[in-house]
Amino acid sequence: MDIDGVDDARILLDPELLQQQLPGLSSSPPLKASSLIAHELFSQWLSLPATATLVKSLIDDAKSATPANNVSNINVSAASALPSVFLSSTTPPLSPRSSSSSGSPRFSRQRTTTSPSLQSPLGSLKESKPELIPQFYYQHGRPPAKELKEQCISMVDQVFSNYIDGLRVDEFKSITKEVCKLPSILSPALFTKIDPNSTGIVTRDAFIKYWIDGNMLTMDTASQIYHILRQQGSNYLRQDDFKPVLDELLGTHPGLEFLRNSSEFQGRYAETVIYRIFYYINRSGTGRLTLRELKRGNLIAAMQQLDEEDDINKIIRYFSYEHFYVIYCKFWELDGDHDCFIDKDNLIKYGNHALTYRIVDRIFSQVPRKFTSKVEGKMSYEDFVYFILAEEDKSSEPSLEYWFKCIDLDGNGVITRNEMHFFFEEQLHRMECITQEPVLFKDILCQIIDMIGPEEENCITLQDLKGSKLSGNVFNILFNLNKFMAFETRDPFLIRQEREEPNLTEWDRFAQREYLRLSMEEDVEEVSNGSPDVWEEPLEPQF
Repeated sequence: MDIDGVDDARILLDPELLQQQLPGLSSSPPLKASSLIAHELFSQWLSLPATATLVKSLIDDAKSATPANNVSNINVSAASALPSVFLSSTTPPLSPRSSSSSGSPRFSRQRTTTSPSLQSPLGSLKESKPELIPQFYYQHGRPPAKELKEQCISMVDQVFSNYIDGLRVDEFKSITKEVCKLPSILSPALFTKIDPNSTGIVTRDAFIKYWIDGNMLTMDTASQIYHILRQQGSNYLRQDDFKPVLDELLGTHPGLEFLRNSSEFQGRYAETVIYRIFYYINRSGTGRLTLRELKRGNLIAAMQQLDEEDDINKIIRYFSYEHFYVIYCKFWELDGDHDCFIDKDNLIKYGNHALTYRIVDRIFSQVPRKFTSKVEGKMSYEDFVYFILAEEDKSSEPSLEYWFKCIDLDGNGVITRNEMHFFFEEQLHRMECITQEPVLFKDILCQIIDMIGPEEENCITLQDLKGSKLSGNVFNILFNLNKFMAFETRDPFLIRQEREEPNLTEWDRFAQREYLRLSMEEDVEEVSNGSPDVWEEPLEPQF
């Protein structure tokens, strides 16, 4: 260890000697704390002009990314910036020694550790080459890769080689299926998008400009369909945007050929399909289908299945004719005067008077969904489609949301004991009227809590219902007597049917049973009328 350095430090930090050498401190009380001495010395050193010059020089070196001066030069500058009283004293100041002097290991380590700090961090940033970040956002979509673009152009040239002047709408389907890889029912909508001026012809250059130069080629299928169907400047799809698709389906699909001479049924079928699409996919209930909702739904898979399956009834998602027939016949049965509207008295007859008056009142108060009907107190066909889908498939999330709003009387987002008692009270009265042994509400409440398993026992949230497979039975208990009794008896036939066909929903099974019933009733009616065609065929319904 450097003995001289230690002795110098002791002499320098002697309070009496400092009082003698520093005139500004002679009038102050004796200094005892070493930290106060160091603070005074450092403050005086910072106030000197030479110190300011030294600090400015170091900052300039850092900004210009030039190496800092060596330690000996800094020491010299620092020494010259000290007060003259220290320089004139026989006691050397406490400062780092020059590189030429043989210092102690303590000072050697100090010099080694302080040297890297003199290097400017700005200099290292400027010396390193900036990393190139590839472009990841494209306002009009990512452009296609060169190989993909050339492959698509080759396919387009092959199709248009036989049509120099361009393709007409009936010839354009090969482009839609083979080049664009889209369902064929989108062909007229895509043709219209490329030919906005309605010239009746789509040329090769026009198609390449829209599909390749417009970056449609690199989009996913849902985005492609969304941009094809939506109107210019719109950020959503409306029900009318699907009408060209349904017109093409009715005009070309072999499974709907028997409807081509029945314009009334064609229109009702198209409306029903669109209503079903918006019921399941437009979860916001605004009537405006967004791209996000389209991607989350299963509509595209159903559209693609239309090109693979000739039997329309096997496409049970949205497009089944049998499902449409069941919905429309149910509506027709309730609409006694056939004015295409249903009132409370009509709806109370649904399902052989299965519903309670209180739940029908809630439906017509338009709490679960605002009616599209312009007639006060009446439900339109579209409103009925939403109702029957919600009533016959209480396992789906749209149905759970529909009925939750009905039971939640105060709209606070939870179903309480009092609200459940309000609706079950009428059920209890109906059971007494049919001499059915009544079930006490406290027993029903315990059963509901066991089925749902809510986070809080005093209320049930929508999230609790969505997390249970038995949620639909809760609503049946509260306002549908027929289904409540069926749930209590546990029909073995229905249980076996559910196990054999686990992929079918409650709605699928209901539509299957109802279509069979309607077909048999229709056959019996034809037999009673003496139709000669019926006698030549068996009484089994044709599917």
